[in-house]
Formats: sequence, C-alpha cells, structure tokens
Amino acid sequence: MGTCFCLLDLGVHFGGLMRYNCTNFKQDAPVRVAQLYQRKWLLIRLPVVVLAVVTAVLIWVYGDPMPPTKLSITTASPDGAYYRHARHYAERFAERGITLEVQASEGSQQNMVRLRQADSPADLAFMQGGFGYLGTSLDRRDRSRIETLANVDVEAVWIFTRNREIESLGQLQGLRVAIGPEGSGSRKVALKLLEQARMETKDLTLSKMMGVTAIQALRQNQVDVVLMVAPLESLAVQTILGLPGIQLANLRKSAAITERNPYLEPRLLAQGSLDTDMPPHDITLLTTSASLVTRESLHPALKRMALAVAMDVHTGGGMFHRAGDFPSLRRIDFPTAPQARDMLVHGLPLIERLLPFWWAQVMERILLIILPVMLIAVWMMQLIPAYLRWALESRVNRWYGELKFIENDLSQEVISGLDLTRYLSRLNGIDNTLLAFSCPKDLMARCYMLHQHIEFVRQRLYRMRGR
Repeated sequence: MGTCFCLLDLGVHFGGLMRYNCTNFKQDAPVRVAQLYQRKWLLIRLPVVVLAVVTAVLIWVYGDPMPPTKLSITTASPDGAYYRHARHYAERFAERGITLEVQASEGSQQNMVRLRQADSPADLAFMQGGFGYLGTSLDRRDRSRIETLANVDVEAVWIFTRNREIESLGQLQGLRVAIGPEGSGSRKVALKLLEQARMETKDLTLSKMMGVTAIQALRQNQVDVVLMVAPLESLAVQTILGLPGIQLANLRKSAAITERNPYLEPRLLAQGSLDTDMPPHDITLLTTSASLVTRESLHPALKRMALAVAMDVHTGGGMFHRAGDFPSLRRIDFPTAPQARDMLVHGLPLIERLLPFWWAQVMERILLIILPVMLIAVWMMQLIPAYLRWALESRVNRWYGELKFIENDLSQEVISGLDLTRYLSRLNGIDNTLLAFSCPKDLMARCYMLHQHIEFVRQRLYRMRGR
C-alpha cells in the first residue's frame, strides 16, 4: 500500500513538473522569438547567406562542374582517314580552348575498349559502321555505355586484286588475303562476309597487314587480295588506285549481302568516276557509315562542342554523299546522345553561339546556379524575419485577447475571491513576460499600450478585492 502511495505521489510530482516546464516553455517562447528577431542580421540573414554560398559552391563543383580542358580521341592507324579527321578536330578544339589528344589505334575494337575502360578512358572515338552488330562481346548493357554523336562519313568495302577479277567471295579460296590486324573494323567485316559465304579461315591465307603496308605487299606479290573498309579519301585507297594492274572486285548478289547485314548499303560506282580507266565499268560497292561516338559520362557541353566541330569538318560532299548529308543520325549502331538531335536540329544553344565556350559555361552556371540560389536566399532573408514578426504580433494580440477576457469576466455581478486571485496571477504572468520581452521597435507602441492596460485592469482587481 505504501508503494502505491509513493508511486501516486511520484506521478503527481512528475505531472506537476511537466506542466511547470510546458508553462515556462510557452512563456519563454515569445522572449526567444523576440531575441531572435532583434538579432535577425546575425542569427538569420548571415546564416542564410553562408548557406547560399556553400550550396552554390557545392552545386557548381559537384552537381554541374565545369568541363575539363583536355580531351582524348582514339582513331585508327596514322595513315588512315580517322586519324586525319582527328587532326582537324584538334585544330577546331584548340580554337575553343580545349586540348584534344589524338591517339592512334588498331581499329574500332580497340577504340571501344578505350571508351569503356575504367582508368583514363578515351572521350571520343571514330567507330566503323556496323561494329555494334559485329562485336560478339557487345551486349545491350555494354552498348548503352557508348553514345553516338553522329555519322560523319561513308566508308566502302574495297576488295583490290592484282590482275584478277573477283565477282564473289568464293573466288578468294586458296588466296592470300590481307584483312587487317585483330580488332580492326576491316577484319571484322571480312570475317563476317567470309562466314556468310560459307568459307572458313583454313580455306585461305589471312594476313594482318593493312593500309599502305598491305598495298606494298600487293605490289610485291606478297598477298593476292587486299580487303579494307575505308573512305575514298584515305591515303591507302588513293595510293592503290594509282597503281597499274590493280582491279576492283564487283561482287554479285550485293543486295542479298545487305539484307543479311543491315549496316551495309549498296552504292553505284560509275564507270570512270575514279579515273579515266577506273573503274572500267559500273561497279556496285558495299558501303557503311563511320560514326563519331563518345562515352556516356562525357560532359554534355563537350558533347555539343564535339558535334559542332564535326559539323564544321564533315559538311562537304564526297563521291558517295552530297554536301550537307553529314553529320547525320541515320542507321546508327549505338544509342543517340541526348544532345545530338537537338544540336542537329537547332544548333548550339544561344548563349554558346554568342559567347566563347568558356565564358558561355560560366554564364550558364551564373544563370542556372548562382541566380536561383541568390533569389531563394533573398526570399528566405525576407520570409523568416517576416514570419517571426507575425509570430510576435500574434503573441501580443493573444495577450490583448486574454486581457479582454479578464475584463469581460470582471463585468459579471458575482465574482469570488478565488477568481480575483486567479485573474491577478494571470495578469502578473503576462506582465512579467512582457517585461522580459525584447520588444521590436515597430511593436514598441503596442507593447507600451498593453502594459498600461494591464496596469489599469490590475488596479481594478485590487479595488474589487478591497470591497
């Protein structure tokens, strides 16, 4: 029984303590709000400014960092068209304040590996058309990590022989054929076409030579056939077209080949279009598109710049295309970069057309980061003090309301002494809180009038208690 009484006393004591603390908290809250409002420049506006600066810096550095000043592009052999295009790219990038490092490679396979490598990946690459279909290790997930900026050129499948007419791939049986090194796009196309012609590698002698080296081997009778995928303007093609006794294969059933290989297209090479005697008659060539690709994580501004450079370099016409046909997004092998279609349709954003590249990036971040953060900070610097002032006015109005309730109760005919004591205690509580209340200047007149009204009602209570 004693334990029950002790627990009951403890509960009553704890409840009273809680009511006391809540009452003190409610009474201290207006004081704290008033102190906070009085020091709004130090306690409100200065922290908002610091928070805004930190937020803008974090977004600038981590959310939308400035583009890097150095890029790399992986191409093919130094005597190929890809490498020549890349040198032109480097000149255009240098005009915009970006250093473009040109890297030679063995072909599209190595270019793809460089784009996907974790450490120091390449930023841009030229990729032979159809390579997305031909790569046996390239699944859907891997393709999504590489994006197409645009197709930039037409490449033909050239099959050159020496004093030998070739009309089908079956005629290559037993011959020495140069198809390029492992990882090159020419080798991938050659192996795919030979496989579809039901020929195995043991049926012919394959050589890893390519480009000018393969041409010299053909001249010296070290190989019988050179199969390469290259544009007409490449050094290797231009060199071999000028050699006597060189013939260009005219594959029959080219339509069937393109049906099996959707990345290939048949194009007519008219008689004498290359030279007075080359070709001696109309030939149907298989062609594919070369594309400029990038890694998915490359900065969007640099993707736009790369495509703008490509539009400068590749707008001219050629043997297999008219001026303005490239860059394009027709028959692509990899997903399109989000910036590619907008660039080809609308061109560069207005700010990047009006300002140099780096100034455009700075101005873009000022407009998209600094200005919104600044406006929000200014709004918060006005909103928080306005809210505190409203809270203080509400508190003063509530005190006026309580004072009005007391005056209304005093107008009753019968009031007990206990009620008078309770009213006086409440008036003293309001008055003590008001004395500790750091009244703002714009509320000082109301607080002074409230203090006078409290004193008037208190004197009335004293008179009523004395009766």
